Amino acid sequence: MMNRRKFLGVAAAAIAAAGVREPDADGANLPGAAAGGAWLPRGAIYLPARSYNAYQTWRDYDPQIARRDAQFAASLGLNAFRLWLSFEFWRENRERLQQSFDDLLVACAARGIRVMPALFEGVGVEPAAANLADTNPFEASALLSPSSEIVRDPKLWRGPREYVDWFMDHFRNDQRLAAIEVQNEPHTLKREIFARAMIEQAAARRGSVPLTLGGITLKQSLMFLDAGLDVLQTHMNFPPSAEYARKFIESQTVDAEKVVRRPVWLTEWQRIRPSGTGWGSKPLVGNEWQPDYASLAPIVRSYAIGNFFWSLMLKPAYLLAQRQKGTLSGIFHEDGAVWSLADARAVSGNKNFEAEERQSWPEWAKMIPEKLGLS
Repeated sequence: MMNRRKFLGVAAAAIAAAGVREPDADGANLPGAAAGGAWLPRGAIYLPARSYNAYQTWRDYDPQIARRDAQFAASLGLNAFRLWLSFEFWRENRERLQQSFDDLLVACAARGIRVMPALFEGVGVEPAAANLADTNPFEASALLSPSSEIVRDPKLWRGPREYVDWFMDHFRNDQRLAAIEVQNEPHTLKREIFARAMIEQAAARRGSVPLTLGGITLKQSLMFLDAGLDVLQTHMNFPPSAEYARKFIESQTVDAEKVVRRPVWLTEWQRIRPSGTGWGSKPLVGNEWQPDYASLAPIVRSYAIGNFFWSLMLKPAYLLAQRQKGTLSGIFHEDGAVWSLADARAVSGNKNFEAEERQSWPEWAKMIPEKLGLS
């Protein structure tokens, strides 16, 4: 582990190299901050390129990488990141997690980017030691957090409750945050019950930062509205057509906001896939494994809605069901090249955006296309 003195030295060097003024610790100098609830996120989901799960994001946190990636986002005109904290890493080293997360907030705020952290995750594999550490490109996975054993037994919820209290006590009024996402996609009844308890735990320490839940659908988000949510979410990763996408956005965000009188954000979107989402047994067709944000970004941008695309960094898919069909997500290689200039321009709305275009898999992930026979 990097000690505090070395950590701060590296951070300071990175700041100086970037030539960017870091804001006050509470975000008072955050560029683009809006009053009266007018601010809307135009953001990306962010995990460092080589992190396969939240635990690895914070175990391997590097201030220089955080500043580099935040600058990539700023070059697209983005103003928000959605990312995951890690209960599992918090149990190992909460001081290090707080230090690293605060450093990320500093890096992002200096570039006009607010952060929406998710405290718990409802998809992936169990957070066993081997899964926490796995970096095999074909097998490493997102992690359920907390484990199913903890979720099933309320007698074991003391640790998660302390984690929520710790986070709220430190960050509930931090204006560098866009919102606090207590749980992403609770897919089982037990995890939904757990999510409600954790939202109520957070609401009991409510500050000025809105609370939210990563609902896979608007219907799921609405189940928790009375528990204390300020912002609702819905996900639309792979719509089959432009017409479907427009109808989805209009009914599930624009119209829904008028009824629930709360913001409804589209917090996951990727590309149009005419042959299907890729979640079932049916294989992907042609080049549908590739990123194609240009197929969907103009539609999303045409609505005044908060939104986040998946993902900023070019990565094998977060979930194994997609990755093992070859799904590749993201815009930026680690050196600043982009997979697709058309995608970068569509997401940014800047037809003059320039970067090297390189449509090749990262060297560290090439076993995936080789194994699957992708060109």
